[in-house]
Amino acid sequence: MSVRRLYNASLMGALALLVHLCMVDLAICSSNFTDQLALLSFKSSIKNDPNNVLSNWTKESNFCGWAGVLCSRRRQRVTSLHLRNMGLEGTISPHVGNLSFLQLLNLGNNSFYGHLTDEIGHLRRLKTLYLSHNMLEGNIPLGLHHCQRLEGIYLAGNKFSGRIPKELSTLPSLNVLVLGENELIGTIPPSFGNISILEGFGLENNHIYGNIPTELAQLPNLKLMYLAFNYLTGPIPPAIFNKSSMAQIVLNFNAFFGNLPTNNGIFLPNLELLLLDDNQLTGNIPSPLSNSSKLTMLTLSTNLLTGPVPKHLGILKHLKHLNLFQNQLTNEPGSIELSFLTDLTNCTSLVGLEVQQNKLSGTLPNSIGNLSNSLQHLDVSENQLVGTIPKEIGSLRNLTLLSLAVNNLNGNIPSTLGEVKSLQSLYLGYNNFHGSIPNEICLLRNLGELYAEKNELSGSIPSCIENLRGLQVIYLPGNKLTFIPSSLWNLETLRDLNLSFNSLGGSLDPNIRPSKVLEILDLSWNQISGSIPKVIGSFQSLTSLNLSRNSFSGPIPNTMGNLITLDYLDLSYNNLSGQIPKSLEALSHIQYMNFSCNKLAGEIPNEGPFMNLTSRSFMENEALCGNPILKVPPCASNSSKKSMIKINLRYILPVITLMLIFSIGVYVVKRNHGNNVQSQNLIDLYATTEHRMISYLELLRATDDFCKANLLGVGSYGSVYKGVLLDGTIVAVKVLNLQLEGAFKSFDVECKVLRTTRHRNLVGVITACSNPEFRALVLQYMSNGSLEMWVYSHNSCLNLLQRIGIMIDVALALEYLHHGQLEPVVHCDLKPSNVLLDEDMVAHVADFGIAKILAENKTAIQTRTLGTIGYIAPEYGSEGRVSTNGDIYSYGMMLLETFTRKKPTDEMFSAEINLRQWVSASLPNKIMEIVDGGLLRMQNGSDMVASQSILLALLELGLECTNDIPAERSDIKKVLVKLNKIRKQLRHIQSI
Repeated sequence: MSVRRLYNASLMGALALLVHLCMVDLAICSSNFTDQLALLSFKSSIKNDPNNVLSNWTKESNFCGWAGVLCSRRRQRVTSLHLRNMGLEGTISPHVGNLSFLQLLNLGNNSFYGHLTDEIGHLRRLKTLYLSHNMLEGNIPLGLHHCQRLEGIYLAGNKFSGRIPKELSTLPSLNVLVLGENELIGTIPPSFGNISILEGFGLENNHIYGNIPTELAQLPNLKLMYLAFNYLTGPIPPAIFNKSSMAQIVLNFNAFFGNLPTNNGIFLPNLELLLLDDNQLTGNIPSPLSNSSKLTMLTLSTNLLTGPVPKHLGILKHLKHLNLFQNQLTNEPGSIELSFLTDLTNCTSLVGLEVQQNKLSGTLPNSIGNLSNSLQHLDVSENQLVGTIPKEIGSLRNLTLLSLAVNNLNGNIPSTLGEVKSLQSLYLGYNNFHGSIPNEICLLRNLGELYAEKNELSGSIPSCIENLRGLQVIYLPGNKLTFIPSSLWNLETLRDLNLSFNSLGGSLDPNIRPSKVLEILDLSWNQISGSIPKVIGSFQSLTSLNLSRNSFSGPIPNTMGNLITLDYLDLSYNNLSGQIPKSLEALSHIQYMNFSCNKLAGEIPNEGPFMNLTSRSFMENEALCGNPILKVPPCASNSSKKSMIKINLRYILPVITLMLIFSIGVYVVKRNHGNNVQSQNLIDLYATTEHRMISYLELLRATDDFCKANLLGVGSYGSVYKGVLLDGTIVAVKVLNLQLEGAFKSFDVECKVLRTTRHRNLVGVITACSNPEFRALVLQYMSNGSLEMWVYSHNSCLNLLQRIGIMIDVALALEYLHHGQLEPVVHCDLKPSNVLLDEDMVAHVADFGIAKILAENKTAIQTRTLGTIGYIAPEYGSEGRVSTNGDIYSYGMMLLETFTRKKPTDEMFSAEINLRQWVSASLPNKIMEIVDGGLLRMQNGSDMVASQSILLALLELGLECTNDIPAERSDIKKVLVKLNKIRKQLRHIQSI
């Protein structure tokens, strides 16, 4: 019996074990089936699989062998789903939450869109969630905090919005949190300071504001902090700089202020990257940074840092990039040269050194040639450097960019520059270099850009220039060059040639080689004579041709009608004769043509672009005729010439006689001491400005007794009415309000200014009218209203090129007011409503006459408030100080307004944030969120991406002009140079 019992017991045990194993297998099979269904559901949500990655995901095969799937060995459960960078497009199925053994989910670098499913929170074993660089949107699921084993969360490069879930701070194992490049808002939750093992924290490129929580800065193991391109403010917590674990600190493009720690406040022995540029930091550059021996990149540019560049930075052997530009850095006290350059010769890995736009003075040391052999970019422009360029510069053989522009350097351009074989861009403009351009420049076979404008260079452009087969830009205006070699025209890659404002003489070779790529040719303001070569019509890519202010003679070549890409043509102020070629009617892209001040005769063409031109394009020629609206006589046939002579004798001669009598009368009146002061002022004005006389009665008739229907606008000194004179001329009549304090004085000041102030971009004055109870100026009528009207119009929208053109027009007007006369004129009230547009959409600045006239290099204290709130420079509002720098500030605010469609007085701005700060905090990555929406709607996707760099450059220029420190604002001449470069770049983009 005992044997039988033993046998039965063994049998029962075996049966029980078999049943248990079957139940376990059944459970495993059931779980595996769940994983399979989850994966198949994931596949069904994929809308596009261009690489057929999921082609083997079929029911007939074991899912553990599917592409991107890994399973555990014992249970055969899915532990990893890794499909990164596979080109997949679709949504993430909520059934992914059923993969209960999943530890790694990596779907990065694909095109997943829609919301991230809340079921992701069911993955309790998940350690790594990598979904970066997709198109996911909506809030970050709060359920993620249930995944208590999470070590890394990577959600960067999506469109997640809403606030940062503070619940994520409850994840005890979280080591890395990467949420950058999204649309998150709000502040950084201080509770993230509770994750003691956190090493990497990334929130760059979002809409985060407020301060960096002290709790976060004090995390003991923090290595990486990426918070760039947000709206963070306040001082940077000192604890960040006293953390031995820290390797990368990236806080640039925010609004941090205050000083950086000094002395023993910095201890960063493992630091590799320190990016603090584009903030509002003050104080000195901390010397202890030299103890960060692993540092490879230090960027402190675009702040308010002062003091010298620390000598000890030369200890940093691994330093590759040092960017300190756009601060207020100075030399070491007592140093007559840039001594820090000598110190930096120890940085043997240095690739980029940028210290432009500071207050560095002194000379360039000879030791500059000992800088790193790796150096590729050296920019010391826009400082106060003096002396010559050391010949040792030729030792920098790997340099690709050298910028010494906008300093006070002098002497010759050293021939040793020809030894810098890798040089691609050379910027020497706005200095005092003299002598000739050395022939050794032709050894720079990689040179693409040569800028040396506004110097004293003389002689000829080297004839060997044709050897520079990659040269695209020659920009040499404002020198004393005398000769253009014929070899220059052999440059097949040249796109921009500007030799204006030189002393070029002789004639152009009639057999010059036509260029297929040249876009801009400017030879204006020289002494070139002879004929315009016919071959110019073969320059098939030319968009801008300026030959004005020379001595060209002979006819305008018919071949110019072949320049179908041309949008700018200026032939004014020459000795051209013959007819205007009818072939020019084919120039369908032309925006501007000027034939004035020549010896042209015959009929003005009347088709194509000529239909949109005004009389200004044809004035002061010999015998042009055509449409009377162009202020030329109608073309007469030969049979009627005798009758025209009779008409002239009958009508014109008496008019001349009357004018002579009137002139004698004026002379007699001026000698009559009994006349009152007002009459004397009026006669002086007419005598000096040679304007026609208009009576008060004619102005009444012209404006219908100054009725409201003709009111164009009301300014601080009176009202402006539209009027039509007896001869049909449409005018604008500015009537001064004599009850306003200073109105009489304003009129006198305006008259004084207007005697000498004439410019294409200033509103022209026709005449003045004055009596004891009435004073008015009769101005050109601008048919297209004001810039303000266009910017805020609901029916029309200026495109990007038009807006840039208008800002260039305004800058040209300011340049004339500030620099074009014996005494600079300050406008004091520059704003969009004072910028008027004519029928050709050319901008004209109005109301400049009420400005103060300043003695050269002096300022005046103005007691009465001029200007408009929002556009007034800070120093004027607080001190009443008037200067040309104040106009630059107003111009900068108008520039920002023109491209953002936000007034500086918009209700969204307050004492805490103004237009300038709002723009500054949004650059560069959020630029598309602040520019005018109407402007964006006019661009297609590819154009808008290409134009983003243009918009960034424009807004950055606006920020330069609105610097709180007057001396730091760009001069209007520099503004013009930058705007013209921007316009050229835009035209290039649009032509692609």
